[in-house]
Amino acid sequence: PEGKQVPVYLAANPSHLEAVNGVLQGIVRAKQDPYPIASFTTVPVLIHGDASMAGQGVVYESLQMSQLRGYRIGGTVHIVINNQIGFTTPPGESRTSVYSTDVAKTIQAPIWHVNGDDPEAVVRVAQLAFEFRQKFKKDVVIDLVCYRRRGHNEGDDPSMTQPLMYNLIEAKRSVRRLYTEALVGRRDITQEEFDNAQADFQSELEQAFAETHVAQSEIESAAAPTTSAPVAEQTAIVPPVGADTIARIGDAFNNIPEGFSVHPKLQQLLTKRAEMSRQGEIDWGFGELLAFGSVLLDGKPVRLTGQDVRRGTFVQRHAVFHDRENGQEWLPLMNLSNSQGRFYIYDSLLSEYAVMAFEYGYSVEREDALVLWEGQFGDFANGAQTVIDEFVSSAEQKWNQNSGVVLLLPHGYEGQGPDHSSARIERYLQLCAENNMVVARPSTPASYFHLLRRHAFATPRRPLVVFTPKAMLRLRGASSNVEDFTTGGFQPVIDDSRGLDRSAVRRVVITAGKPYHDLLAELEKNPNPAIAVVRLEQFYPAPMTDLNGILETYPNAELVWFQDEPENQGAWPFILLEVSKQLQGRTIRNVSRPSAASPAAGSAKRHAVEAAAILERALTL
Repeated sequence: PEGKQVPVYLAANPSHLEAVNGVLQGIVRAKQDPYPIASFTTVPVLIHGDASMAGQGVVYESLQMSQLRGYRIGGTVHIVINNQIGFTTPPGESRTSVYSTDVAKTIQAPIWHVNGDDPEAVVRVAQLAFEFRQKFKKDVVIDLVCYRRRGHNEGDDPSMTQPLMYNLIEAKRSVRRLYTEALVGRRDITQEEFDNAQADFQSELEQAFAETHVAQSEIESAAAPTTSAPVAEQTAIVPPVGADTIARIGDAFNNIPEGFSVHPKLQQLLTKRAEMSRQGEIDWGFGELLAFGSVLLDGKPVRLTGQDVRRGTFVQRHAVFHDRENGQEWLPLMNLSNSQGRFYIYDSLLSEYAVMAFEYGYSVEREDALVLWEGQFGDFANGAQTVIDEFVSSAEQKWNQNSGVVLLLPHGYEGQGPDHSSARIERYLQLCAENNMVVARPSTPASYFHLLRRHAFATPRRPLVVFTPKAMLRLRGASSNVEDFTTGGFQPVIDDSRGLDRSAVRRVVITAGKPYHDLLAELEKNPNPAIAVVRLEQFYPAPMTDLNGILETYPNAELVWFQDEPENQGAWPFILLEVSKQLQGRTIRNVSRPSAASPAAGSAKRHAVEAAAILERALTL
């Protein structure tokens, strides 16, 4: 009534039911976070179908997130367009619950069931729902009970599967006609006023359609060339990090708040972190915290969520400490400087789909933030495959939507069996094209540090997938010195540093991650100067200039790719398909476990036998 304009944001929505829910909610949280806590300045509205509301599990996941501190956004308005049919499936075959909205009862959300044929009742319910959301900051649900007059699409005739229902619908007058008759009958308007209003509205629609058609034609004309333009490569100007910054972050972990009771098992860790920040031998967990802390000191916010991320699945991170006596929390990385970025770290609910979607959405909106999601194990990301396919890997190409989300996926073959060994490297590499994302497997804490910092400053923003270690977290040989953090930057390829006679090298073994340390340990026990080991720290975009530059220095060597994973999994399919044809005429072969349906053996003894066998093959000339 006052003539105020309200900006409306429409989230890109793929044709995968309810997949956008977490994305939209993450976008909203990112819009709200720069303001004081509990400033729920943006209202999220999600529109559902009745069948998907009842049938898609991610709906429940999103509802469970609604009041958690890491995901709270002041309540979402859910509108269910209840057509009483899902494509061709009736309610009796698509749900057990009485109502499609019964899932919202799990969080005691208020649900209004309203007749879609009564516009005034719908408006009244909408007002009530909005007022409830504003007052109580909780989700609300409007069940708009109506019907679908036409088919699911242009070629669909719903009377083929619901003949009785569509006999009733075809005989039913439209909502517009029913409401017009009511208004005229009550003398609220005249028929002439309605006719004029309808003609005016129709004219606006026609004008909008014509303008859109012209604009679309111009876009299609501009895109007419048959050869697509090359996709821009990422660039990054990364501020250097000095030894004083490393020391400051180390000191933050030893600057225990007055009266704070540290758990006895963690006091030694705090002391060690301060020591590592000066003396070196920095492990993976602290190397990661140095990356976060340095980015925060650069003024950028950092957000990390996932299952048990505050402590870390493998008891390695300890970014949050709890008072042994009263449970109070202490976050050392929140106490680095007065001008630092905000550090957000939350343990998530036991969900992957909705949480990854939320972090993706957050990263889309919050361009200045380093946003990360960690899987408890890398293969847990399977539960969020829709998000990876529909958003992470393809949103830039489909909608020109940029995201800098980071997926941290623990990966490593240590005899744990089929379920927690592989993060399914092959799946992510299969999705790589057009510089759509970066996929990496760093082998040291310093390499990981530089990777995260490069990503935080990279433009254009693109997703980063990192295969992180497990056993390597505490491997002494995988630690880094302070100067490794304060000098250089991320190296996509790292050459053998053993001072070999390169012309005498007969085999170059190229590998990534933990297998490098396995190879190095074996070569330390049984030295062989005829074998060089080169680390591929980044899989995609394939760093061919760097790789070929190093391989040229070994002119007499055969090339071997070495991996833990079976031959049909891991990076080998990508190496064979993409890298091998760019090796300037040289060939490469694979040493790995044989192809298998399961990622890994179920027996630890069998795993050990297999590991020893492939290691011997890689190092035997």
